[in-house]
Amino acid sequence: MRQDERRRPGQILVIEDHPGERRLILEALGAGPSPKNVSAVGDGVEAMAYLRRQGSYANAVKPGLILLDLNLPRKDGREVLGEIKTDAELKRIPVVILTTSRAEMDVTKSYNLHANCYVVKPVDLDQFISVIRTIEHFWFAAVTLPPV
Repeated sequence: MRQDERRRPGQILVIEDHPGERRLILEALGAGPSPKNVSAVGDGVEAMAYLRRQGSYANAVKPGLILLDLNLPRKDGREVLGEIKTDAELKRIPVVILTTSRAEMDVTKSYNLHANCYVVKPVDLDQFISVIRTIEHFWFAAVTLPPV
């Protein structure tokens, strides 16, 4: 396995179309204005290009964790999840669904598509930041992840 094919510990890909929520997630992860360990894209097509290292993402680092919103333009988050989990190169990357939807249908479909967990975005700002930090801590401090 080449060094650049390995997952960088702590690398997170945020797939979120809402600029304000994307900024809050980046801030909660402590990424600041120019994040070193967090990348963000705004739609499903861009997400798959990033993950497959296509076009302007040819040098993208494979993330150790994906935070995925369900309601995305151009390619829905459910479609993105399905593509990730059926791709031999991507399927072991943990995907956390981070959405406003509490709909049972969305929860069930996400788990049927092999989401690793489903988190509803809290409305309260302090709770939102706490949830993001808890996700990061859980996946990078408490869990043992397989090599890519």
